[in-house]
Amino acid sequence: MNRPDPDELLDRIQRDEEKSQRGRLKIFFGASAGVGKTFAMLQAARRRKDEGVDVVVGIVETHGRKETLALIEGLEFIAPARIEYRGRLLAEFDLDAALARKPQLILVDELAHSNVQGSRHLKRWQDVQELLDAGIDVYTTVNVQHLESLNDVVGQITGIRVWETVPDRVFDLADEVTLVDLPPEELLDRLREGKVYMPQQAEHAVRNFFRKGNLIALRELALRRTADRVDAQMREYRADQSIERIWQARERIIVCVGAGQESSNLVRAAARLASSQKADWLAVYVETPRLQRLPDPIRKRTLDALRLASELGAETVTLQGDDVAPTVIAYARMRNVSKLVVGASSLAGWRARLTPSVAQQMVWSARDIDVTLVNSGAVREAAERHDAVRGFAGPGTETRRSSGAAYAYAFAICAAITAVASGLLDRIALANLVMLYLLGAVFTAARLGRGPGVMFSFLGVAAFDFFFVPPRMSFTVADTQYLLTFAVMLMTSLTISHLTASLKRQARLATLRERRTGAMFAMTRELGGALMTDQIIEIGMRHVSEVFQARTAILLPDSAEKVRPKVENPDPAMTLDDADLDRDIAQWVYDQQKPAGHGTETLPAATALYLPLKAPMRTRGVMALLGARMDEFAVPEQRRMLDTFVAQIALALERVHYVEIAQDALVSMESERLRNSLLSAISHDLRTPLTAIVGFASVLAEQGGAASGGRQAQELAEAIHDEALRMTGVVTNLLDMARLQEGSMRLNRQWSSIEEVVGAAIRDSRRMLGKRRIQTRIPSDLPLVQLDAVLVERLFANLFENAAKYTPADSTLMIDASVLRDDGHRHVRVEVTDSGPGLPAGMESRVFDKFTRGEKESAKPGIGLGLSICRAIVEAHGGRIGASNRTDESGHVLGATFWFLLPADENPPDESGVIEPPDEAVEPAQAAHAINTTPGRG
Repeated sequence: MNRPDPDELLDRIQRDEEKSQRGRLKIFFGASAGVGKTFAMLQAARRRKDEGVDVVVGIVETHGRKETLALIEGLEFIAPARIEYRGRLLAEFDLDAALARKPQLILVDELAHSNVQGSRHLKRWQDVQELLDAGIDVYTTVNVQHLESLNDVVGQITGIRVWETVPDRVFDLADEVTLVDLPPEELLDRLREGKVYMPQQAEHAVRNFFRKGNLIALRELALRRTADRVDAQMREYRADQSIERIWQARERIIVCVGAGQESSNLVRAAARLASSQKADWLAVYVETPRLQRLPDPIRKRTLDALRLASELGAETVTLQGDDVAPTVIAYARMRNVSKLVVGASSLAGWRARLTPSVAQQMVWSARDIDVTLVNSGAVREAAERHDAVRGFAGPGTETRRSSGAAYAYAFAICAAITAVASGLLDRIALANLVMLYLLGAVFTAARLGRGPGVMFSFLGVAAFDFFFVPPRMSFTVADTQYLLTFAVMLMTSLTISHLTASLKRQARLATLRERRTGAMFAMTRELGGALMTDQIIEIGMRHVSEVFQARTAILLPDSAEKVRPKVENPDPAMTLDDADLDRDIAQWVYDQQKPAGHGTETLPAATALYLPLKAPMRTRGVMALLGARMDEFAVPEQRRMLDTFVAQIALALERVHYVEIAQDALVSMESERLRNSLLSAISHDLRTPLTAIVGFASVLAEQGGAASGGRQAQELAEAIHDEALRMTGVVTNLLDMARLQEGSMRLNRQWSSIEEVVGAAIRDSRRMLGKRRIQTRIPSDLPLVQLDAVLVERLFANLFENAAKYTPADSTLMIDASVLRDDGHRHVRVEVTDSGPGLPAGMESRVFDKFTRGEKESAKPGIGLGLSICRAIVEAHGGRIGASNRTDESGHVLGATFWFLLPADENPPDESGVIEPPDEAVEPAQAAHAINTTPGRG
């Protein structure tokens, strides 16, 4: 059993936590207009509304369709914003009103729509992103031609280019995508019947965009794009569940790109195979230590093959590993690959049995993956590739082939050792002279490289035979035992030469990695201590310039999301100037979150390389680089190092950003705590004198009524009494709010009847309500609720006080209660409806904020705490509260409705003390009636 990786588990938990704080996005996806996306969206929204969800229509394009208009009836609307553009007032989605209303679910049609100039965002999908960030669920629609990656493909098919597009990342990050599909024949019938466009428009559309061939192609694109998303979800599930077994749910092909000339032919064969099977395919190159020693021309051949694969539609991947076959197979299992395409082995006979090829290793190891062997001329290239590999000593961009001078030095070292051995011939044995040549082989390989070391090995054996083995000055061997000596000497010299050269190369690699690691550590350490954005930019640019020998620039977005260089005093030797910096490319990189410029597939003619500074939460900016050797950035090892530097800079920028946010939050918390402490202190100090004033006013009223001519004094005393009571209510609200904010108020939950709590609140508020009529509609079978009766009475008292302030003296106040199911839980819903002027537009959710009043500069008494206390009491009980306007069919406001939900999942214990299970759910029709009693407009 495979244990989950702790880092992956933590990352998954963090992703789930971030997702839980955002709203959920559901996209209704179709091949073209008229397939019924908006209709399906409205049907789903009405089902959610029947379930008790707070649903609001942000904007819906009906195009005059009667069926669509019928579904909108009864749903709450947000009035569109009117924006002036070229002398005309145009209607647009009102984002601010939607954020202020903050429903549970909002409908925003046509995700790819471009907003009118003067709107907050250029695109409607950016409005949707802000709604999701605010925790609001969104239903929206989009056609396949509006996806950025498919826009040009659709344009080639239909001959019509759509300029309103949505980035694919928005589509991929949607929580749910519902495909709304319709066969081309039915769509054409709907078009002719006038259910999509008006008759004149429909006739024009059938002749152009809505041709049957176009609709078939668009339908296939939509189905494939939806299948891609489902496949990505399946791979994510397999990764989360640590499932290694391949699921053959969809064809996916990997072609193994090597260093030979057959790589391009192999890529083309894989492209043909993927095209014939309609499968996704990836081109994978594994860079092993052996392949790192290849010269630049051969390494460039590999990069060309990867570039060709990308042009043919493949996803290119470069992996690092010691062995090709296990690395590719592990990656194939992770990506749920069904087929591997490998070049056929160039070895045969005993060599193939002694050294299994990559293809053979894959056939043996990948038992649940099909392996396809392609003969692309590997045999013809084997000898050339083998010689090339043996002729080079080290990785990187330095010269690998040993020069002619190195071979000359090797010859001179052999001659010097022969001369020294000649002088020692009479003093030491021949066997000991062999050690001198072996020492020379070690020295030559270490100082001059593998090639001179191999040459020295052969020269040493020949010199030993010619000058020292009898008969001397001849290659003839008198004693056959010396043949064994020659063989052992040659093999030992070759082995020592090979090992010495390998150790030298590995030491050079280790030194290079140590330098890079040291540079990375130094930059990370400095970035960890940076507290300002300017410091991070200076540190990042300095280290990148030193390590990669390039001039750099870091561009950060402003308030309008336009990237600009962020350097106050640039160093010309380290910083890119405006002449070498293309801000348009940098803006594209920031918007698309993809690299561009030199060495990439996007705008490769640019002189500089532009990389996005991608942090976990979002892209923080763009880094541009321009150096003397730009081709080095195409080397995978260099590119990985550069990407690591860029990632560290992005993380530091994000850290500083959230440090600033945390500081602002801390200041807000301290201000809130100080305000609560001040309110609590004032409330305590004022309650005693106010209580005394109320008592004295009562005594004065009684004495004034008993005395002759005391009518005026009695009225004055009653006025003092009323005002003192009002002031006491204000002080009580201040004290309650301070306690609720501090968390010092504890709930005394008891099983209580809503009817009794409402009756007690009405009795206590009768003086304040005056002549207003009270109507209650509370079912007799309403379940008991576990609540703090004193606090809930206070809740009703504040709602009654609010109604008394803003409604006529002879109006009617209605109190309704019902049971409903919401998200699988049972709640008691209570509504308090008045007959006043209603709530101001956009104030439906803001009225519950502290110190917020329905009318600015109003003469009505109050400080705007009553409704805020109501929300705090409801939330303390685990419920929700809201408000809306009550309107008639013509849209005229009839009054305001305040509602709240209290949890009622449990029933009170019976006589034995056993808690009974909750009652069955109410009928859907009852739930819908309960939630729709106050339809209104936002």
